[in-house]
Amino acid sequence: MSSPVHPVDPTPVPSADPSSVPSAGPGAVHPVDESRPLGRILLFGIQHVLVMAATPISAVFLMSATLRLSPVITVDLLSAALLLSGIGSLVQSLGPWKFGPRLPFVMLPGGAPLILFLSIAQAHGLRTATGAVLLTSAFTFLVLPLFARLLRFFPPLVIGTMIVIVGVNLVKVGALLVTGQPGTPGFADPVRLGLAFATIGLIVVFTRLLRGVLRQLAVLLGLAAGTALALALGQVHPGSALSGQLVGVPRPLPFGTPVFDLLAALPLMLYSLASMAEATGQTVINAEAVGKDLDVRTDVPCTVRGDALTSLLGGCFGLPLMVTSGENIGIVRVTGVRSRYVTAAAGLVLVVLGFVPPVARAISVMPSAVVGGAAMVVFAVIAVLGAQMLGRARLEDHTATVTCAVALALGLLPILVPGVYAGFPSDVRIVLESGVAVGALVAAVLNVVFHHLGRRTADPAAAVPAEAPSPAARA
Repeated sequence: MSSPVHPVDPTPVPSADPSSVPSAGPGAVHPVDESRPLGRILLFGIQHVLVMAATPISAVFLMSATLRLSPVITVDLLSAALLLSGIGSLVQSLGPWKFGPRLPFVMLPGGAPLILFLSIAQAHGLRTATGAVLLTSAFTFLVLPLFARLLRFFPPLVIGTMIVIVGVNLVKVGALLVTGQPGTPGFADPVRLGLAFATIGLIVVFTRLLRGVLRQLAVLLGLAAGTALALALGQVHPGSALSGQLVGVPRPLPFGTPVFDLLAALPLMLYSLASMAEATGQTVINAEAVGKDLDVRTDVPCTVRGDALTSLLGGCFGLPLMVTSGENIGIVRVTGVRSRYVTAAAGLVLVVLGFVPPVARAISVMPSAVVGGAAMVVFAVIAVLGAQMLGRARLEDHTATVTCAVALALGLLPILVPGVYAGFPSDVRIVLESGVAVGALVAAVLNVVFHHLGRRTADPAAAVPAEAPSPAARA
């Protein structure tokens, strides 16, 4: 007979691989709570910033180009995006009161929330789009207690499938930084591809040859060496970093008084439900990466509250929803530095950058091909972590295999075939075009169908001896 797949148990979830991620002994400080010398923490924090800074900068530039914003407002939004990314990272890493899971997390704008913000702004105006962000943040606080009750339907099978989809989607994001969008001038330029491959190769070389702290900084050193190579090839144009004011303060409500329209905000509210599911997976996989015990019923809501609070503040500065990002989890796993104070340091650096526009512009000068090459490596690590979680999800059970396969197929479809749902109504496309949301929903529904509705019958195809489930498998 097939072995049953256990539902979520609120008991703590330990590391995925105790041999590779040792836990702290009795009385010892867990590595995630370990403080390090200030200079070293800042270096590690800057490494996180350089990998993630392209996201808020590109998000603001996309907003500016799409909505034809003035240069003054664009600079204000850029400062606000860096400032709120820093504040959100501090909240999630330090975990004041019930906000933030006290894990090495960063927060960013961009992705689906940005696209929805732009669509609302184009249809109803920027003031209504700002109001939609504020309404959605409040809506998240309201529905969170109900969502927390549904967490038992998200076992490792569901979360692992979702994390694999997140990783594949992020690798695609990194690849597009290298190649540009298909059909645009210069798509897949050999020089840009060469820079990306050289950056990846340099990261591998530094990881192989260096030791100690320098080895942990392999991604940062790869970015620096790749940028130096790009400068030698004439692919860096630093002139724009020297223009503009030296100190800037983000301006609250840059588009004017928000307009609150529930109907216009509905797409963003629907997305927030999928975002909560994604935050669940991000929190679990982050805890896996650092080897920290996790209570999903308390820690996941802390992550969602941090998202909602930061989005509420960001909406006051004209930004789209801010979301907890998995981009830095790959860096944590590659470098082996698990302290949450590192991402807190990254948050402080981002807060400072929010008030010093020239530094932010200098980071934006870093070639996207170099950033994309490094990003592809650290993002692919996320997919590997998801695969590790699936390895503990008892896939020898035939129903678990079917659940994972169907969820991956439908979740990866809009990622691998962009525009596949172009013929559907816009309200339906909001959900269908989010591969992470589709994969999580399908996996959760099939998990309920197979393992919660009635009693399963024996399945000869799944009659494979299985080891006793670990506490993590009982998640």
